[in-house]
Amino acid sequence: MSAVAAPAAVMVPAPRPAVDDAGAVALLPGLFVPEASQWLSTSSGRIAGEGYSWMQAVHWVAGSGLYQPRRHRSHGPRSFGVTTVRVAQELAQLFPCRPGIEYLVRRTGLSERSVEYHLGMLREAGLLAYIVRGTRVRGESAQASEFARMVPLEFDQALGIRTVLRDEGAPEYTRAVTGIAEAGRELMAKLAKKASRKVCRPRPKTSSKAPAKAAREAAEQGVVTAVSDEVCCTPMQVGTSTVSSAGGTSFPPESKLASGVSKSPTPKKSSGKAGGRRKLNAVGRRFQLAKELTQELDWLRGCSVPRIAWVARGVADAGWTVTDVKGWLHLRGEAARVRRGSGLLAVLLAGAETVLDTPEKRADVVEQWRGAQEAARRHRIQQVRARTERYEGDWDAPTSRAVHREVEAAFAQVREAANGGRRQNQGDVADDRVIGLEPSEQELAELRAAAAGELMRGETTLITSLDPETALLIFGERLVRRAHQLESGFRSSLMTYGHR
Repeated sequence: MSAVAAPAAVMVPAPRPAVDDAGAVALLPGLFVPEASQWLSTSSGRIAGEGYSWMQAVHWVAGSGLYQPRRHRSHGPRSFGVTTVRVAQELAQLFPCRPGIEYLVRRTGLSERSVEYHLGMLREAGLLAYIVRGTRVRGESAQASEFARMVPLEFDQALGIRTVLRDEGAPEYTRAVTGIAEAGRELMAKLAKKASRKVCRPRPKTSSKAPAKAAREAAEQGVVTAVSDEVCCTPMQVGTSTVSSAGGTSFPPESKLASGVSKSPTPKKSSGKAGGRRKLNAVGRRFQLAKELTQELDWLRGCSVPRIAWVARGVADAGWTVTDVKGWLHLRGEAARVRRGSGLLAVLLAGAETVLDTPEKRADVVEQWRGAQEAARRHRIQQVRARTERYEGDWDAPTSRAVHREVEAAFAQVREAANGGRRQNQGDVADDRVIGLEPSEQELAELRAAAAGELMRGETTLITSLDPETALLIFGERLVRRAHQLESGFRSSLMTYGHR
């Protein structure tokens, strides 16, 4: 073995065997693999060739009693027993050995914690080694671990199995079996019979106190029973009839025993189901109402469903629906800013089932809520229509008188420039009037300040009402560009302009 491989168990030197016991098997005091040696690269065992030979090693560990889980931890199973063998039996059928926890729970009928316990026991006994360890990341699917089925070094030593490394450059866990001692052949034959037999779920305990007492004494003494010699599968009869020693009981035909259980061709309907679904009890109705509330009300999104179920237990027990709760919340009034949704709901629902104690009262409140919803919808439609007419209709004159005079002066100047300057047939008085209509620098500055103030409030009518050349001449490039940006933003549903 290489220096990388860590010892799989604490070995105590045994007495030196006599010359006559050269073919005898070794005596091992204990079996335990630490966590650092539970990887394929650090394991001292060898990879099992197939599931059958690996199950021989599993049954040997179960019957030897060398591995005791409670020596290394204070919780979990007390011994390596039938349940661990059942889990190993499912692993022996997988290639590659990449079982998921949910898969083993479904196959064995155990809980998730029990499956994790027995997988850890198989690793500590040296029967499994990590190839890739699974991951569990929040928001992502869990990745199952991939294992290598290992035969512990203690198994080879106990049965006198000889191994050889055929390739000098290969890892130590690729050792191949070349022979076995005479003293271990009988035990290997027994393990072969157990490995070929399928292990089923243990039968429920009887009411007799003697078997329970015997099992308790065996557990206290550390005696581990491997697999029972009883046939656990359902007997299948080839002939036409069979008579058992217990009486005249005939076995069903083989077509009825494909899964080991006789099934009726027409499944019976459960009396506790209505319409194919189970009828909810009081707790189920609470959780159903809580789930609907967290989906329907925006300020309850993300709240804990069990907490909301506890808060709404009164109205749920009174037969309220999510529509009734919405109507009551409209009657009470909702807050604009919510810090803790469950606390606000508890305050709003206080005494609701006593105020609206009849279905007629709840129906009236629901009608009021629906009427308010319809009125709010119409109000939003009117607002959108008014805004559309405001920005897409004809231009309205400014409300300020000073701005109105400045706009008129600007229009007059534009018209005068379009007519080729001052008219030739007018006298000095006319010329003075035209010159007087031209805005001064101070008036242009005030006009630009007024346009900038409207742009700050989201208004662009003062700039967009003019043609581009005139607006550019009066207001400048910066204000005209800002007005165009606001106009393009008005047509987008992702932007909203206004003022407080």
